[in-house]
Amino acid sequence: MPASERALIASFRRQASVGRGVLKGIGDDCAILRVPPGHETLVTTDFSLEGRHFCRDWHSPEFIGHRCLTRGLSDIAAMGGVPIAAFLSLALPPKLPQAWANRFMKGLLSLASRHHVTLAGGDTAQSPSGVLADIFVLGSVPRGKAILRSGAKPGDAIYVTGSLGASAAWLKELLHGQEPDRMPQSLVPQPRLQTAQFLRQKNLATSMIDLSDGLSTDLSHICQESRVGAELWQDAIPRATIRKSKVSLEAALHGGDDYELLFTAPERKAIPNQIAGVSAKKIGRITSGQKMVLLTGAGIKVLKPQGWQHFEK
Repeated sequence: MPASERALIASFRRQASVGRGVLKGIGDDCAILRVPPGHETLVTTDFSLEGRHFCRDWHSPEFIGHRCLTRGLSDIAAMGGVPIAAFLSLALPPKLPQAWANRFMKGLLSLASRHHVTLAGGDTAQSPSGVLADIFVLGSVPRGKAILRSGAKPGDAIYVTGSLGASAAWLKELLHGQEPDRMPQSLVPQPRLQTAQFLRQKNLATSMIDLSDGLSTDLSHICQESRVGAELWQDAIPRATIRKSKVSLEAALHGGDDYELLFTAPERKAIPNQIAGVSAKKIGRITSGQKMVLLTGAGIKVLKPQGWQHFEK
């Protein structure tokens, strides 16, 4: 079973280093942070729920911790921001081994260290059943420079980083009772912070969102906030490869959990094919109106958001 709350917090405190912007981290009632002069504050929070976002039978504790923080860092990336500190509220069931909690923190803190993010506080509690982790991330962005979902204009090109659909395809294998190989490294999501900061610094992106719920659903958020439509090109969508085969178009369009960046940019601006070591590919264009369509070899199809939505009936 996990250690006492005091011992658990002391363990986390020993592992967490204090970095930029954090004057006081774990140990007091509140952390003390400093946002750089001339910057605005970014704040985001994300749940990771056992049985909904991960399964202990399928996912390692390190992966679950890594993914938990990725969800928050990816939101900061989607605004073109720089993360400063993270806060973790963690509820653990009474029969969970302490070793599991240690490995969870190893995955989370390894990613935090890589991006110079301090775990500056949070809370712990006993859960009646499964693991619940709520990550809160604070970041900053130069004043007036945050990349919003609402900036897309008709005629803008649509781009996506990386490849899509691997996570959904792997999960489908598990749900159908297959015993896939060890989770490929390509399925471990990475927050595209450096890529997003390049887009912001070069003033290239007019709108941006991270792909957590699926391309079709997240693109619909940009269309809704920008009051525009979109045209995607089926053959241009970068589909991930698993077991030497490309995933299905449906997985790439609707699967979610990729944590890549979807962004728009004026057609006249040259977007590099690689940004901070990550591919960026043009997959469509923004249109007037608010309809989304998919151009296929057989013609034009209406594209409906079919990615993940909580409370969907």
